[in-house]
Amino acid sequence: MKIAVIGTGYVGLVSGTCFSEFGHEVTCVDKDAGKIKALENNIMPIYEPGLDSLVARNVGAGRLTFTTDLKAAMKGAKAVFIAVGTPSRRGDGHADLQYVFAAVEEAAGYIEDYTVVVTKSTVPVGTGARIKARLTELLPADKFDVASNPEFLREGAAIEDFMRPDRVVCGVDSERAHDVLKELYRPLYINETPIVFTNRETAEVIKYAANAFLATKISFINEMADLCEVAGADVQEVARGIGLDNRIGSKFLHAGPGYGGSCFPKDTRALVSTADEYGVPLKIVRSVVEVNEARKRAMAEKVIKACGGDVKGKRLAILGLTFKPNTDDMRESPSLDIIPALQDAGAEIHAHDPKGAEEAAKMLKNVTFHDEPYSTMDGADALVVLTEWNQFRALDFDRARGLMKDGVLVDLRNIYAKADPAKHGFRYTGIGRGA
Repeated sequence: MKIAVIGTGYVGLVSGTCFSEFGHEVTCVDKDAGKIKALENNIMPIYEPGLDSLVARNVGAGRLTFTTDLKAAMKGAKAVFIAVGTPSRRGDGHADLQYVFAAVEEAAGYIEDYTVVVTKSTVPVGTGARIKARLTELLPADKFDVASNPEFLREGAAIEDFMRPDRVVCGVDSERAHDVLKELYRPLYINETPIVFTNRETAEVIKYAANAFLATKISFINEMADLCEVAGADVQEVARGIGLDNRIGSKFLHAGPGYGGSCFPKDTRALVSTADEYGVPLKIVRSVVEVNEARKRAMAEKVIKACGGDVKGKRLAILGLTFKPNTDDMRESPSLDIIPALQDAGAEIHAHDPKGAEEAAKMLKNVTFHDEPYSTMDGADALVVLTEWNQFRALDFDRARGLMKDGVLVDLRNIYAKADPAKHGFRYTGIGRGA
């Protein structure tokens, strides 16, 4: 099947590439000519493990192309996926849908035969109905359907998530749209992947509900970590103890500096704003947002306390800047709150991230970036782990301590056993490890 994907950001590029790996003929469209030129030369705009080789293979096979010409991309396409950004709108936290509707209106001008317009972008409930209403003004009713097909891609594992998903959600309101999406995902039927067909509104809510629930687990375990610290308990053991309950599960029960990234922060805020518009207060989700914002601010205070209550004039070595490992994504990363707060307290920041330094340099000022971890530690008063990259899990503690001026280690991801750093002269501080 021939399809067009509007937007070559994280969702659009990964989805389009994986659809082509399924055997479909895919054209990815973007207004940024520089990005398209780079993709044609197999230069990825994002870091995602394995994506460059997957793109190269499908481009070589003739199944995947990139263009700025939407008209050409849509010629003969049975479906057009809208995969543009839906950032938080300033002031009210609602999802900004201007790019979605701009893409829809432009695509409408090139629809000749029956086409399914599919929202892959995360959009509030009711957006599909609004898109359909607008298209009804522009096109005959038999020329289109509108569907919702939300993505559930984890950065750093997005290809695996697309090719072997837990489920696929398709919101449709016609048999024709149902058949098109069923054919698109037909390769997954072989693996007996659950394909959930529902109406558009339900599909739109599923996406937000999933992200809000996972964010809730993160904020919950972070609050439990605060209790553990003062009560003499260990949050990692608490997480294991409750995570073994199949009703709860162990995923997303890792205490840390708060969630970030392109999804959880904006989607929880947008869900609260959308619910407010419907007159349904979401008290739990609103609390999750508030807890997470407070969490990031509190982590700077935690570092300062570990340094004796004062970091003025002190050099801090920071390991990890991205919101999670295996990505270069800095969006809403805890580091963007923690590092400026430490600088405001007088600290000198030296930092290393395996993939995120280039993006971080655009957002963080007066930070000295290093190409490897140990040079950040030379003369440092404290070492702070902000992101749990695997490269940091087996540090040479003797080498690190030998380089550092003082032996303060603040592990905001609990990647070390408490006793190990102490054997090498470190004064260790973790998250929720009061026992």
